[in-house]
Amino acid sequence: MKHVVSVSLGSSKRNHAFETDFMGEKFRIERIGTDGNWEKAIQLIRDLDGKIDAFGMGGIDLYVQIAGKRYVIKDAKKLVAAAQKTPMVDGSGLKNTLERKCILDVHNEGIYDLRGKKVLMVCGVDRFGMAEAFEEVGADLTLGDFIYTLGLPFPVHSLKTLRIFGRMAAPIVVNMPFDKLYPTGENQDVIIPKHSKYYYNAEVLAGDFMYIKRYLPEKLNGQLIITNTTTQDDMVMLKERGISKVITTTPDMGGRSFGTNVIEALMVTLLNKPIEQISPQDYFAMLKELDFKPGVVDLETFSA
Repeated sequence: MKHVVSVSLGSSKRNHAFETDFMGEKFRIERIGTDGNWEKAIQLIRDLDGKIDAFGMGGIDLYVQIAGKRYVIKDAKKLVAAAQKTPMVDGSGLKNTLERKCILDVHNEGIYDLRGKKVLMVCGVDRFGMAEAFEEVGADLTLGDFIYTLGLPFPVHSLKTLRIFGRMAAPIVVNMPFDKLYPTGENQDVIIPKHSKYYYNAEVLAGDFMYIKRYLPEKLNGQLIITNTTTQDDMVMLKERGISKVITTTPDMGGRSFGTNVIEALMVTLLNKPIEQISPQDYFAMLKELDFKPGVVDLETFSA
């Protein structure tokens, strides 16, 4: 049995383990949160290095990508350096493929007509492929990168604008302490409604779940969420706060959806190539074979 572990800087309350068949192979998949403790995460990676088939890097990205250019996040290098034998991936290889495909599937297969819909992405640079897909299908896009990540009251409504300002800000942002940019550890359980008018004005909330959850108003009015890494407890909370439906970009595995870092780790294990030799075409080919479909949860009929 192959073994994949996602080592996350997130809360240990979201830990999960699951065994499944994936493309004819048996896998044990684990998500282990270290509650924002960097030393614990690094030690866990060192302890498991060479003993498992692949690591997922959870709760942090190795880099952000803006219009084809990568900007490496300084703090993430510490985690990658701890894995000397076992490959480690952060899901970035799939964000531009799987998540782009999910948005197109949602629109083209009649799951939800996105044309003209008001979409809020709390952070677009984290899911640039997803943002491009929204623009492609004609959604009315609001990107909250400056509002929610940097605290600047500056909504962005086009990817062209995000590219220009993102390229200016990225070299500075990726060198900031990561916990200033993204909730880690117990902070993932803290919800601080902020600039709520952008949530209220949206019909669709999309992107990283922790970003969406972090600033979620106490009561919304039937918005739809497109995201991943959701648990049963998350669904209960979202229903209580007035969300009508949740669409996940990754499939349900044992009662929750895992992050793209886990799905990419599964693929890396099966491709059996050094990471630097894996191309976007390799991911596209495997995604075509897997034929992942968006997961849809109707919260109006949901019960835990």
